[in-house]
Amino acid sequence: MKETPFYLRVGHLLPYTMSDSNTTDYTNPSTFILLGIPGLEVAHVWISIPFCSMYVIAVLGNFSILCIVKMTPILHGPMCYFLCMLAVTDLALSTSILPKMLSIFWFNSREIDFSACLTQMYFIHCFSAVESGILAAMAFDRYVAICHPLRHSTILTNPVVAKIGFAVLLRSSILVLPNPFLVRRCPYYRTSIIPHTYCEHIAVVKLACADISASNYYGLSLAFFITGLDVAFITVSYIQIIRAVLGLPTKDAQLKTFGTCSSHLCVILTFYIPALFSILTHRFGHNVALHFHVLSANVYLLVPPMLNPVIYGMRTKQIRDRLLRLFTHIET
Repeated sequence: MKETPFYLRVGHLLPYTMSDSNTTDYTNPSTFILLGIPGLEVAHVWISIPFCSMYVIAVLGNFSILCIVKMTPILHGPMCYFLCMLAVTDLALSTSILPKMLSIFWFNSREIDFSACLTQMYFIHCFSAVESGILAAMAFDRYVAICHPLRHSTILTNPVVAKIGFAVLLRSSILVLPNPFLVRRCPYYRTSIIPHTYCEHIAVVKLACADISASNYYGLSLAFFITGLDVAFITVSYIQIIRAVLGLPTKDAQLKTFGTCSSHLCVILTFYIPALFSILTHRFGHNVALHFHVLSANVYLLVPPMLNPVIYGMRTKQIRDRLLRLFTHIET
């Protein structure tokens, strides 16, 4: 006999509709219930396998990057410092969603405190914004290295790199901070059920029975402001890089110089394409199945932290050689 989905067994908590307008009570819940992936509850354990595998690869890969950079003096430069910032951000971003997700999949632990939900929401959006800012900073590093190679060490000194990293963190922390407060001010909710694996901003806001236009518009403007500004900065940097590369005398020199940007370009595509796909699907894909929305939202937060250390590990010679020596030492 087919098991009744969880969200039907708690039907009295389902969203407000016109048919039950006379019987539905608005609530101010102290806890929310995360459904996981609606419609795929029976497959939660199987779905957890690839998600857990991605998280393990992300943790091992990013910790390896941090350890290798620390132990290898030749890697103590601006690009690798930014790479370490990216690794820490990836660890924080994936850890902000995976533990709770796995507790839903494995132990059916669906409840989350209201304050914990807002905290999770804040960290997810904050670290996503930090990652976008670090990618823009890495583009600036590539621009200086290629367009002004003789001044690279004097422009991007260690204090300057530290200030850039702090500025990116401060920008994200301050700009994202109003988000949870705008959600908290909603006095009542139609339901305490969130059809998601984590407290995604839009998923939570849609449950409110109050006017959500301020929260909705601020979330959209925040995404376009941070992401749009960073993408514009990256685009301008690479336009200057391409112009400098095309000015080199030989094809080999052009390919070799532009090849130093290949890892960064791969990481940019890995981060922005899934994010853009998830945002557009959530905003405009009204005919797309709900479980597809949730899966795409999880993939865009888990795939970049998993792939970033793999990309840099394969494309950066010093990191690749250090990894090979490390694995060879372990085998012997």
